[in-house]
Amino acid sequence: MERHELGVPGAWVLEPRQFRDPRGTFLEWFTDEDFQAALGHRFDLRQANLSVSAAGVVRGVHFADVPPGQAKYVTCMAGAVLDVAVDIRVGSPTFGQWDTVLLDDVDRRAVYLAEGLGHAFMSLGDGATVAYLCSTGYAPEREHGVNPLDPDLGIVWPTADRAGNPVAPLLSAKDEAAPSLAEARAAGLLPTWEVCAPYAGR
Repeated sequence: MERHELGVPGAWVLEPRQFRDPRGTFLEWFTDEDFQAALGHRFDLRQANLSVSAAGVVRGVHFADVPPGQAKYVTCMAGAVLDVAVDIRVGSPTFGQWDTVLLDDVDRRAVYLAEGLGHAFMSLGDGATVAYLCSTGYAPEREHGVNPLDPDLGIVWPTADRAGNPVAPLLSAKDEAAPSLAEARAAGLLPTWEVCAPYAGR
């Protein structure tokens, strides 16, 4: 499995080997052995989620309190999404920065996001199916969000889907009402680099 770190420390792209023949394609999109070899630690799987989204749907920017935080291993099973890792760790050298990677059913990349990072994606076509492996279970009292359209954060969302049709971001009511990055920081919702650094660098 090939891997490289994104511009946000603690966010990694992992590229599995695909085996193709006239019947189709086979790959191991996650193995404990490959994950450990690539990142140097185990992934403690506690929950697996699946979402199916219409074109233009934006989910995120989501994060959980640290500790315990919630690391995620994310791939797109069908269709395509623009996946976004956001550094929301106060005191981080890259605080407020973000990086993107295309996840689709062609290259079948996965993204690993360490505890304390914000995560979002935009669906680039109807039926985009995303699978997430999570290191902790869902706990509403520990879950937070930052508005993905926050102009100061400045995430550049696609204006066209995979087929070239125009799209506009479609958010849930909860994500639409989420605070800006500055508001979340002022409210004390964001994790700190001091607490999160061991997760990013392990």
